[in-house]
Amino acid sequence: MIFQRAARREFTHSAAGVFVALFAILLTTQLIRFLGEAAQGSIAPEAVVALLGFSALNYIPTLLSLAAFIAILLALSRSYRDSEMVVWFSSGLSLVAWIRPVLVFTLPLVLAIAALSLFVSPWALSQSSEYRGNLDMRKDAGQASPGAFQESSSGDRVVFVEAVAEDESYVRNIFVSSVQSGRLGVTMAATGHQEIAANGDRFIVLEKGRRYEVEPGSPEFRILEYGRYAIRLETKEARGIERTPKNMPTTELVKIDLPGYRAELLWRLGVPLSAIVLALLAIPLSFVNPRAGRSANMLLALFTYLVYNNLMTISQAWVASGRISFAIGVLSVHLFMLCLLPLLFYRRIAVLSFARFAR
Repeated sequence: MIFQRAARREFTHSAAGVFVALFAILLTTQLIRFLGEAAQGSIAPEAVVALLGFSALNYIPTLLSLAAFIAILLALSRSYRDSEMVVWFSSGLSLVAWIRPVLVFTLPLVLAIAALSLFVSPWALSQSSEYRGNLDMRKDAGQASPGAFQESSSGDRVVFVEAVAEDESYVRNIFVSSVQSGRLGVTMAATGHQEIAANGDRFIVLEKGRRYEVEPGSPEFRILEYGRYAIRLETKEARGIERTPKNMPTTELVKIDLPGYRAELLWRLGVPLSAIVLALLAIPLSFVNPRAGRSANMLLALFTYLVYNNLMTISQAWVASGRISFAIGVLSVHLFMLCLLPLLFYRRIAVLSFARFAR
């Protein structure tokens, strides 16, 4: 029907505008956070753009769900304010007839949200972890700025380099402070360079220097003179990327029957399910009385979204702690919100019927 095509077109335009606005806010907040980390030296400045892209991919499913919810609210609220709904109800159609165009508009978005939530978001988090690991590896590899103290990612070693050759083949006047087996060691050398062993381990090789070792709380210490001293760097690449439920692929996540992993799977499945329920809830929540304030329904809709999101978070935490099973966690919140749907439709239809009868 013509009205359904017009409604879907309006939903699409509204959703696009809302998504762009939300995405711009997300990029701004994440950019500020990453720039702060870069200013503190936690990440390299050139890594900000890549980490920003991975972070954006992770949040897109939630933004799409919220954009669809707000778009339906805005479009239907405008119909109430412009008295288009009066024509709609006068022609014999009820509020329930909006379910079909809303579902036709929402289902393609839900499929995209499901693909993003189940596959793209975990991949983005995994790539972000790998990228951060590579940055820490480069940091541990001795690429410190001359004249600055550089702490390793593990926090147990501090390196100071006075000067670096133009071709970065060697460094001069090196100072290394490290803790090994409960003993504090200070190593100094006139020159040094990096080497990669056959197994891929990376070393800092110091030449013609001294090492001072002391045990905290003891007056004894020892001095070692050496011609060549190699320090192996413990990098994240050598240890591998830390696998967590958040960055684990869904195909691997479903095979692990542990509470923490089930809780993460619950969240990934809950995002597309909540998108459908929110889209349906937007139909009765969009009612606006043209003679009353225009923001009351938006406040109620925002409250509904916050309650829904918090209930999903609570159910995820309960599954992670083992208080409820995975099946109950998946179904309980969404079924509860679905049970509210007929109540909201009945209340809205009853109010509209009373208003027409009073006229």
